[in-house]
Amino acid sequence: MRNLSIYLLTLAAVLLMGCKQNEPKYIIGVSQCSEDIWRDWQNAEMRMEANFHEGVELRFTAAHDDSELQSNQIDSLVESGINLLIVAPNQLSTVSPAIDRAYDKGIPVIVFERKTDSRKYSAFVSADNYEMGHLMGEYIATQLGGKGQIMEVKGLKGSSPAEERYNGFHVALAAYPDIKVVVELQGDWTEPTAYQAVKNWKGDMNSIDLVFGHNDRSAIGARKAFEERGAKLPMFCGIDALPGPDGGIQQVRDSLLDASYIYPTHGDQLLQLALDILDGKEYPRETLFTSALVTRDNATVLLLESDEVVRQAHNLIKLQKKAASYLEQLSTQRTISLLALVLLALLVLILVLFILYHRSRVSAQRERIVNNLWNMKAPAEPVRPAAAQPVVQPEDEAAESAKEPLFIVRFKDVVEARLSDSDLTIDDLAAAMNLSRVQLYRKVKAISGSSPVELLRSARLNRGYQLLVKGDKTIAEVAYEVGFTAPSYFTKCFKDEFGISPSDLS
Repeated sequence: MRNLSIYLLTLAAVLLMGCKQNEPKYIIGVSQCSEDIWRDWQNAEMRMEANFHEGVELRFTAAHDDSELQSNQIDSLVESGINLLIVAPNQLSTVSPAIDRAYDKGIPVIVFERKTDSRKYSAFVSADNYEMGHLMGEYIATQLGGKGQIMEVKGLKGSSPAEERYNGFHVALAAYPDIKVVVELQGDWTEPTAYQAVKNWKGDMNSIDLVFGHNDRSAIGARKAFEERGAKLPMFCGIDALPGPDGGIQQVRDSLLDASYIYPTHGDQLLQLALDILDGKEYPRETLFTSALVTRDNATVLLLESDEVVRQAHNLIKLQKKAASYLEQLSTQRTISLLALVLLALLVLILVLFILYHRSRVSAQRERIVNNLWNMKAPAEPVRPAAAQPVVQPEDEAAESAKEPLFIVRFKDVVEARLSDSDLTIDDLAAAMNLSRVQLYRKVKAISGSSPVELLRSARLNRGYQLLVKGDKTIAEVAYEVGFTAPSYFTKCFKDEFGISPSDLS
């Protein structure tokens, strides 16, 4: 039975392996330097694109503009077993060692949106931040008529987009000597930081003709500081022009911003590039996305288009959630079905093994009973002292052990002659043996280990077993022939003796 239990557990383990979900084909780690609406949109695009590729798992982290945290997050992603790393470095050099460690371990690296000062990467993807700053500088110079004073709210110090936008902007303004950037304030891409930097500036806000924020949130933060102080509102320009509610395109349409520049997210293309690298396909090492200026002239049209894109994206997300729900239900049903099959297989196996065990037991029992009417196991004789033991030759020992006491031989003959007599009593047997009832009990018990009543009952049941095996008599006929007055009582005693019903043999 122990081997049977081991076999059943092994079978269950093998069958349950079918319930285990498949491991992902690719695990892609995405290390974002911060968490904001632009990156939320990009992450959503990557997730959506991943739904069109089987076996892709995305693992996201956000460093909240903390370079040390981002380095630790990259190391953790690598240790977790990712196949490829997508990273937007918080600053140009501080995160580079962590990126290098990942690359040196054979993990492909895609650097996107922000640059690193290392060349250890597989691909670089971004918009042209220098070109954005340059075009925004030319647009602003045109809007100011070649003359005016500008406040600049810069992005995170040490980040490549901030440096490139700054350089492109100032190169463009160099052609307009009457336009001056009178104040440069340090921001970190967030609205609260820009608001606080402008609020703390002690200069004359009314002298400012235009505020250029390195992104839309910086420009909006600056606007709130101007409004709070009650100063004359200058023009406000930024970069990002995200779609959707409270995005840069809507802010331009609603005249909160005078202009912005679309900084594309393209999370879907970013993920496709990652899959091309993992699949061993050809890919460009550097990709620059094209972008466009957003002004009040085209903001309404662009917003309509972006709203339609957002609406379709939301519909896709709903479909994705429904599909995920259906897949989860299907997976649950499949698991339940597999478990049911496992249980059914175990039950069938148990039944088959029980039947085989039962048949083997019955077969052995039948062989024993058919060939022997009596179940006698003589008690062991007490060991006599060695000095009192007679010397017996081996052949004499074998011959002596093969003999039965004459008393038992006579007792068997008397019992077998009257097995069918239901009125046979122990007193009748004692009289036939010329013994008293007590003497008969003692001698039979001493020789066979059983009482005369037990031997009589056993002999009747064994004879009944032999007759049933032949199969030419009914259970009732057999019961009466072996001395039982009621077939039902015979059936009960038969089950107690052999563990099976008489009908199992007939």
